[in-house]
Order: sequence, then structure tokens, then C-alpha cells
Amino acid sequence: MPDDSLHHPIDIPFTVPLVHRLRITGDVAGPDFDQLLGVLQGGDAGPPKVFVVAEMALAKNAARICEQLKAAAELDLVAEPCLVEGGEEIKNTSDVVQRLLHQINDVNLDRRSYIVAIGGGAFLDAVGFAAAIAHRGIRLVRLPTTTLAQADSGVGVKNAINYFDKKNWIGTFAVPWAVINDATLLESLSDRDFRSGFSEAVKVSLLKDQHDFAWLCEHASEIRQRNMTVAGRAIHRSCMLHLRHITEGGDPFEMLEARPLDFGHWSAHRLEPLSNFALRHGEAVGIGVAIDCIYSMLKFGFPESDMHKAITALRDVGLPLWHSALRPVDRLMQGLEEFRQHLGGRLTITMLRGVGDPINVHEIDDAVMKQSIEKLAEFQADAGDERESTA
Repeated sequence: MPDDSLHHPIDIPFTVPLVHRLRITGDVAGPDFDQLLGVLQGGDAGPPKVFVVAEMALAKNAARICEQLKAAAELDLVAEPCLVEGGEEIKNTSDVVQRLLHQINDVNLDRRSYIVAIGGGAFLDAVGFAAAIAHRGIRLVRLPTTTLAQADSGVGVKNAINYFDKKNWIGTFAVPWAVINDATLLESLSDRDFRSGFSEAVKVSLLKDQHDFAWLCEHASEIRQRNMTVAGRAIHRSCMLHLRHITEGGDPFEMLEARPLDFGHWSAHRLEPLSNFALRHGEAVGIGVAIDCIYSMLKFGFPESDMHKAITALRDVGLPLWHSALRPVDRLMQGLEEFRQHLGGRLTITMLRGVGDPINVHEIDDAVMKQSIEKLAEFQADAGDERESTA
């Protein structure tokens, strides 16, 4: 007789233990090198292999770090640093990923080896993707070098490159082995790149914390002036709010419908390619956050005073509120369908009823959204703010 029990469904939930390591340093290539050394753990097989990849503009920083790594007897630095171009352009083809895979193979890295990646968010996305698919995962230590990456994406668990003219179409979820936010690595940033990272700080405070939002509104002008005491606090608070959402929010790999940390991103992801990437990611996010704050006010009762505070904070921190790629609006609205496809299933967009009071919606009122975009144009005009991001 056949055993009917063999045909019963077998569903076994399980969890994978993971650790997210974050270190805050003042100069990781100097007095704080022990923080990097501490996360490069060896094993029974002997000193672990370490391979450094950095943005070309950060060659001097990479050289300082490599000098320290060379002097560490407990490590095996397998090569001189691999230098690649940074910026969103490296995500628009698979060239950098292919180059890194060849080099990973050439220096014989394995799953107990480490890739130390030194660069901005787009660079970390591409290097992280290569690290995640080589041997099904090599340990990645991220050293984010932009305010945007230190405040947000550096502690994220996503890696990707762009494809089909769509943001992050090919990618993986992979928890970095460690993230080191180092103050010295921010010193060479242009003012534009320095400021663009704080759109994510405004975004996450709107979603999570009334006190942090009020503090950012009060100190936005000081951040714009690169007061590092103030800016450092803003970066750290943003980083921690993002990190806690990822580690405590119950959905680190975005298997559910909602992606609250992508507030303002449906339009931002569309704006970047529409502007031929003249817009930085942080600048596009700032515009997207402003649009969705207005929409939340018109549709869900988000207080008008808080909407004004958010837009003023974005402007005061030095971010543009407008780009010509916002028109024609119908072209921008195609980003909603791209966002739905990226999520899978039905459209789910996070909006706001209040600061710290997000709501997930599954339909967008096109007429009200278009009204929101046009209202943003009025804000920009009324402020006499002619700034647009330039290439």
C-alpha cells in the first residue's frame, strides 16, 4: 500500500543567524585602524585573504589603509588596491562587476576572504553585487565615503546594477560583514555630494522620529555649511534609524509588500535616468520626498505645517526642489509601474499621515499626484530658488 503521508505538504520555516556590524571611526587609516582589524577575523586556515577595492578618486585613502593592512601579520593582503571609477555610471553596465569577478578569481579569494570596499553608494552597490555572487558570497566590509552612503545605503543589505534603463534591476540581498563609517573619508567630498546625502536623513526622520525631524529642520542650514558636529550627528541618527529598521523591522529582504524606507523613491528612481543621471541619487530622493509630502497632505491629511517644514529643510540643507525632467508629468508617472514591478505583486507606496505615522497605500490618485508635482513647482518659484542640479 502506498504511504499517503509522503504526499502531505512539508513547510518548515527557519531563520538564518546574521550579524550586522557597524563601527564609527574618526580616522580608520590612522589611530582607529584597530576597528577595521577587529572585523577581519581569521580562522583555522590561517590569516584571511584581504582584497581592497576603491574608487579611483580615493586612491590616497586606499593606499593609507593598505599600508596598515600590509603591516598586520594576522592578514594576507593579496594585491595592491583595485581602483575603479565611481558614480552611477559604473552601475549602468556590467563591466565593473565582470572585472572584479576576474580579479577575485585571479587572487584566489574564497568564502572566508574579505573584500574591503572604499567608495560611495553606487560603487558599493556594484562591488557588493560582485562580492555577493562570487562563490555565492565573499565577506564584504564597506567603508562608505559619502554622506548618503554613511547615512543610508552603506548599512543596507542590497546590492545591484542598473539594467533595461531601470534602477537596480539586477541584484541581490546580502548582509555586509561589517560597515565602518569613517569621518576622514568624507573630507574630500564636494559640497554638492556632501549635501545630497541628507535627503535620506530627512526621509527617515519623517518616517520614524518626530524629535529627529524637528532637530533636522532646526539645524539644516548648519549641515549645509558643513558644521561636522551637527552633520555627524545627523548622519549617525539617520544611519541608526535605517539600521534598526533593517535588523528589527521583520522584513530585511523585502519579502512583504511594504517598503517604507523607499518613501519618495518611486519618482526618484524614475527621475535619475530621465535626467540622464545629471541628478545625484540623493537629489532625486529629495525631490521625491517633497512630492510625496505634498501628496500626503492633499490626500491623507499630513499636516500642512509639517509639509512646509520638510520642504524647507530639504532646501535649507542645499538640495534642489526641481528638475526639468519632472515634465512632462505623464512620463514621470511611468515610475509607478516600474516601482510595482520592482516590488512584485500589487503597488504599495508608503505615504504619511503625520511625522512618524506612515501609511501604505495601493493606489495613487493620478490627478492629485500631478497636482502635487505642479505644487512643488510653485514652491520652487515662490522661494526664488532657481537651483537645479547640474551635471
